[in-house]
Amino acid sequence: MTQLKYLLNENRESDAELLAHVSCTNVEDVERLDEKDLSNGDVYNGTFKGILPHVKGKYTWSDGTVYDGDWEEGKMTGKGQIFWPSGAKYEGDFSGGYLHGFGTFVAPDGSIYRGTWRMNIWHGLGKREYCNSDIYEGSWREGVHEGNGRYSWNNGNTYIGNWKHGKMHGRGVMKWASGDLYDGFWSNGLRHGSGIYRFADGGYYFGTWTRGIKDGKGTFYPAGSKHPSVRKLHASLGYDDCGKGLLAPSSSLNSEVFKVKKTSVKRSISERISVGGSLRSSGRISHRTTLSDVNSNLSNAAGEIMRNDSSFRMSHASDGSQSEGQDNSAVVYEREYMQGICIKEILRSSTELSHNTKQPNKFHSQEAKKSSCASIFKHNDSYYLMLNLQLGIRYTVGKITPVPSRDVRASDFGDRARITMFFPRKGSQFTPPHKSIDFYWKDYCPMVFRDLRELFKLDAAEYMMSICGDDGLTELSSPGKSGSIFYLSHDHKFVIKTLKKSELKVLLKMLPFYHTHVKLYENTLITKFFGLHRITLKGRRKVRFVVMGNMFCTELRIHRRYDLKGSTHGRITPKEKIRENTTLKDCDLSYRFHMDKLLQESLFKQLSLDSHFLEAQGIIDYSLLLGVHFIAPNQLNGLVEPPDAISTNENTPDGCGVTSEGELLIPAKGLRLVAHEPSFVNTAPGPHIRGSTMRACSLGDREVDLLLPSCERLRVQLGVNMPALANRKLENGEADSAEVELFEVYDVVLYLGIIDILQEYNMRKRTEHTCKSMKFDPVTISVVDPQLYAKRFINFLRRTVFPEQPPFS
Repeated sequence: MTQLKYLLNENRESDAELLAHVSCTNVEDVERLDEKDLSNGDVYNGTFKGILPHVKGKYTWSDGTVYDGDWEEGKMTGKGQIFWPSGAKYEGDFSGGYLHGFGTFVAPDGSIYRGTWRMNIWHGLGKREYCNSDIYEGSWREGVHEGNGRYSWNNGNTYIGNWKHGKMHGRGVMKWASGDLYDGFWSNGLRHGSGIYRFADGGYYFGTWTRGIKDGKGTFYPAGSKHPSVRKLHASLGYDDCGKGLLAPSSSLNSEVFKVKKTSVKRSISERISVGGSLRSSGRISHRTTLSDVNSNLSNAAGEIMRNDSSFRMSHASDGSQSEGQDNSAVVYEREYMQGICIKEILRSSTELSHNTKQPNKFHSQEAKKSSCASIFKHNDSYYLMLNLQLGIRYTVGKITPVPSRDVRASDFGDRARITMFFPRKGSQFTPPHKSIDFYWKDYCPMVFRDLRELFKLDAAEYMMSICGDDGLTELSSPGKSGSIFYLSHDHKFVIKTLKKSELKVLLKMLPFYHTHVKLYENTLITKFFGLHRITLKGRRKVRFVVMGNMFCTELRIHRRYDLKGSTHGRITPKEKIRENTTLKDCDLSYRFHMDKLLQESLFKQLSLDSHFLEAQGIIDYSLLLGVHFIAPNQLNGLVEPPDAISTNENTPDGCGVTSEGELLIPAKGLRLVAHEPSFVNTAPGPHIRGSTMRACSLGDREVDLLLPSCERLRVQLGVNMPALANRKLENGEADSAEVELFEVYDVVLYLGIIDILQEYNMRKRTEHTCKSMKFDPVTISVVDPQLYAKRFINFLRRTVFPEQPPFS
């Protein structure tokens, strides 16, 4: 009965006591009588079966609580109502002594819940009218908002969309009483991700948010200016017209059960619940029908919010542009925000912007056609792959987890170290029925990867829930030339990538040495592998997957991404192909990053160990994946002159981070390193986090935490939450004067690791090296022998990316 505390937001303890009598019938020495006074002061009036209340009866507790309704062998089961002395009451379905099924609960403060229950807790579909006149109607899970729902505040604000753990999460539409409207993505109750903000005056802002504030690139269309239709903006967010895609469930395993009907549903949820209110004695509701109707209802309601607005109607009147009466020469503003602060703004005419945005769309369509691996799978096949992958991982992890822990043996790496299973659609003695197609599953070296997951301190249950949970996986487009299919777990902890057969062989060949390496060096920056699998579909098509840790699993926004190899030939991204989330290359890097002395030494010590390991395995084409989070420009250290412009140390601004010996102390103004306190930071292991807490020279060789300007505290580890100064030399056109060199300096947080480690220097690569060496400088091309590749890789990072001292120190 302790779960009853979730029934009300106020006075939970007292309300729990009120409901405690629901499952506590204790009838002693009862005879077959119509009425019986019990020894504890309780009174029962009704029929019996033997000595137990049965069929119909009224039970009155000594404190005044009363239940009147159906009984089944001593337990409240069926229809009934219960009244508490405080004035609270419930009327509806009971099962086994619990509020279970459909019912209405009125709390002492006047708030009302009407909907489905499970074991005394709101669970399923329901509507709650709060005592302050707020109203929520939609899905509940374990007593909180979860799934699709609509919340109306008493001040006139309305949100329709997805919820998670009682907060707005996923896709949703928020309309304020002032007339402003936001249509986009949410996380933990805040705007987070892509979205469209429509102002009451008719202006639009299309961009991205991070934890409630603008962060990243976006475009502002003033009121009256020409802008793309809302239909096109929705398409860029993955919506159907008028937001019908808003409430598409995210569960990949169960999505077929919750498919949204596209027929118009005009009745409210209240009316729908009323229609479904006549229940069987078991107190259960047909969720397949009701949830589908409610999802459709909420989707139509979200669309109604936009269609009823004049500016949205105007936008939908023409798919390509606004009405003819508008001024096509009106300007629009291309902006870039960093944590709520606008750092760049470019004024463009609407016609110029429209012309500039046509080419990228053309590029994307061409790029999609070139996808070598993804192109062989249609949309449905990719969906089935995702389901099959989840089913297989759930089966494998569940099968090997109960096996007692032991040391990894040589046989665990052998050809016979496999788990194979056939998954028929109808299920079998060993596999459950599923909604996908028949497939064969193979798991490679399961005991080795179980040991790796334990080394990386990952809990088996959490690992399985991240990948196989109800929230499912998200398919990503390939950021590289491989054409692989990528999936991202719902909590962003794991990336799943399809492999070529040659890459699978390399990984299996390398696996014994990889296992030894990661066991010896807990701070290794090499990609962390958690599982290796193969799915065989109809027609004997084989798809191989590897599960990896996501190096960018952080709440901080990654503003820039770089893939750095140390080569220069072909390592530049055409400007017309650069997007906000584009992974840039070596020649695109304009920043230099400067760290605390001990952090830098630790970084290059591990980079050298990892590159020597890859060299010994004959691996090339690997790269350093670098993610950069910029601290907001109000923490900008400013424009710093070169050394010859600084006469003495006294002239150095306070907090610039340079000692009298010229040694750099990181961070400067925006970031602070503080002594490590395990109780103040998250020390839980993650998909890319396993190593020890780093030490910093600036704090006397002590373990440190990173304190952000927002007072958020992060644990500093190698490759994770690493503070640095990023400086960029201003070009002549950017500086006010060409006489003095100026550097733009930012505080940044870095995330990094070594990726793409499955390419051997084989005969094909040797031939490629020979051919390219005839046309280009052999030092600049990517394909070189492993020894030269490793040496060039380290030298490039040391001299160009992470130099020891900034040029202004």
